Amino acid sequence: MFAPSHFTAVLLFATFASVVFGITQRSTPRAMLRYGLFCWVSFVGVVIAASWLMFFIRR
Repeated sequence: MFAPSHFTAVLLFATFASVVFGITQRSTPRAMLRYGLFCWVSFVGVVIAASWLMFFIRR
């Protein structure tokens, strides 16, 4: 059975969501790739920032 960690689940979600966003929101392949990468970095960055915020709130 596949039981990913929380971080692995975030990476999988960010990857699949970014692919969908890139394909559906832009028209040229170059723009699709750039927007997909932007979305991926945004997803992962926000999750890392939120996890640090929760870590310091808990302390």
